[in-house]
Parts: sequence; structure tokens; C-alpha cells
Amino acid sequence: MPDDDDICVVTQPVSSASQSHVETLVEILGAITTVSLLTANLPNDSSIRDDHEVIDIAMVGTGSSISTAAIRFLQNQIRMAREIWGRDESIVLFFGTTAYLIPLLAAKASGKTVVLEPRGDVPLTLRLHWEERVPSAIARGLAGSIRLLEEIGYRLADAIITYTPSMAKELKLERFEEKLYPHGARYIDTDRFSPRISYDERNQIVGFLGRLDEEKGIRELAEVAKHLSDDIMFVFAGDGDLKEWLEAELSDEINSGAVELTGWIDREDVPKVLSRFGLLVLPSQPTEGLPTVILESFACGTPVYATPVSGIPDVVREDETGMRMSNRNPRTIAARIEDFYSRDDRHKMSANGRQLAKSEYSFQAATQRYQEILSNIG
Repeated sequence: MPDDDDICVVTQPVSSASQSHVETLVEILGAITTVSLLTANLPNDSSIRDDHEVIDIAMVGTGSSISTAAIRFLQNQIRMAREIWGRDESIVLFFGTTAYLIPLLAAKASGKTVVLEPRGDVPLTLRLHWEERVPSAIARGLAGSIRLLEEIGYRLADAIITYTPSMAKELKLERFEEKLYPHGARYIDTDRFSPRISYDERNQIVGFLGRLDEEKGIRELAEVAKHLSDDIMFVFAGDGDLKEWLEAELSDEINSGAVELTGWIDREDVPKVLSRFGLLVLPSQPTEGLPTVILESFACGTPVYATPVSGIPDVVREDETGMRMSNRNPRTIAARIEDFYSRDDRHKMSANGRQLAKSEYSFQAATQRYQEILSNIG
């Protein structure tokens, strides 16, 4: 790409769940060119602030009601459009902000190259969230309006980047083949995320690592834990709204040592936790893009058992790096876990996952992918 093709990355208000995604993308792009970040609510201790210009429009929350969230959504876009209009970067990359049509139009009107990079299925995520608060018909209508904004954005964009080809297919973006770049997955620090315990020395432990909430299938996993044989332990690593429910629901299993709840896991302790597992279990929803924990698990030499949604089938390869969860029935999941521990090729899956992380999802590999993408766009 030409030397003057600097990039302004535009993101949604940064949450604890999205912070590492944003930091990873900025770090990759920062190895290629000059990068600035236009966002809201970026934590003061974010590493991005040390090395890059940050334009924080300082929105506080999205509000407790849908109407308040809609007003702030509009206000955010207007503020971002004003910032974009006066900036010098030649490329504006909208990361997760695929429905932010006003700043996108401002970027187009000011002659900038517009790139959209979705993180998942935003309209579906919002619809599922709204259906808990309003009638389904209203939730579907609201989500449909967001999908319309996305559709206009995708049509206007000069380029679209997805983590993997499967993610592009699930989001129905293959129709934009001439401007689609479906290999934009981020990277994992494969030195920090590495096996802390040899796979041969691990106990029969399966686990989940992430938020303990409804979206992550925690209630189904609780049933799975109840149906496992006594020689297999299930570990729930993380915190969330369902932690107290889990403690009550699985009190007998916790007392017997069949189930362990670790509570909140500090970021620096994640490799150690993943290295305890013989198998990571992740009943992902179709709202996911490519869960970071899967790549981290592979880097730690831990096979993954996950639902084949969005970008997951491109990395969780049946009988190669793990298993695909075609049925989310708890008894079926438990039976497959039991079967996994009777297999002779578990160690090969562990080695394959580690090799995949090192060869395709290292910092060097990710930087090379984005270098090629930006060269084509520029």
C-alpha cells in the first residue's frame, strides 16, 4: 500500500468483551502504517493510548431503554461523522460498526476509502436481546432496520473484511465477491499462549472459559456436567450473571469435586487455565464471529468442541483440531465428551491445534494478511 494510506479505525463504544479485539486489530495495522482510533469509552489503561492517536467521543453508556439507546446511537454517529470529515487518513475502517451509516457517508463524501469489518451478526444479536424486553414482532422490526443500514453500508463500502470464509458465508457476504477479503482473522500471541502442561500429563478435565450468561449456553453446559462420568471433571472458568445459579444448580457436583467454578480469571492466567483442559467446550451462538478463546485454546494445545457457526468451521476441523457440535442436546454433548476421552488421536488434535495457531494466527501471519489486503485496497 502507498505510504500515505494511513488508517482511521472506527469502533463501537468499547466494552470489556471487545477491548482485546480492538487492541489486536490496531496492533496489526500499526505494524503496517499509521493508525488512529475513533471510538467511545476506551479504558484509560488501554495499550492503544500509548502508541496511537485516540479520538474518544466519550459517550457514557447506551442507556437502559431502547429509545435512549437509539438516540445515543444517532448522536454517536453524528459526532463520529464530524471527526471523520476533518481527518487526513485516506482509509476509514469500520470495525464492528457496520450499521454506522452517517459516519460512513461522511467518509465517502470526503473522498476516503471505506472498509467494513464485521465482528459478528449484529442484527441477530440485537434481536435476541430485544426479544427479552419487547414483543417479538417489534424486536424483529427493529433488527430489520439495523440490517437495512448494514446492507446499505456493505453496498457503499470499497472493501469488506471478514475473519474467515465461513463467516462471510454465514453473513451472506459472498455476493460482494469483487470487494470481499475473507481472511482477516486476528492473531494470538503464541509465545504467551502456549502449553503450560504437556497434553500427556493433563487430567480428564473439560471446561468452558468465558462469560457465564445465557448467550454462552451455560444452562445447557450445567446439564452436560451432570451427565458426565465420575472420572471427568467439568470446569467453569469465568464470571457472569449465571454464576450464583450455577453454584446452586450444581451444588452436589461441586461438593463431590466433579465440577469446579473458578470465578473471574485474570488475563495473564488464561493460558494456565486453558492448559489444564483436555477439551474446551463452546456451544457458540450464530451471533459469534470467531471466538478468541478458540484460537487461544489451540495455542495452548487444547482441542475444541464447538458449534459450527460463523467463522468456527474454518478452525475447528472435525477430527483434526477438535469436534463440531451438531447437536446441543446436553446428553448428546456429554456422550461425545465421553467418546473423546476414549480416542487415541486426542494428542494429535492437540498438536494440530497448536500448529494451526502458530502457522496461521501468529502476529506475523496476521500482519502479512492485512498487508496484502491493504495493498489490494490501496
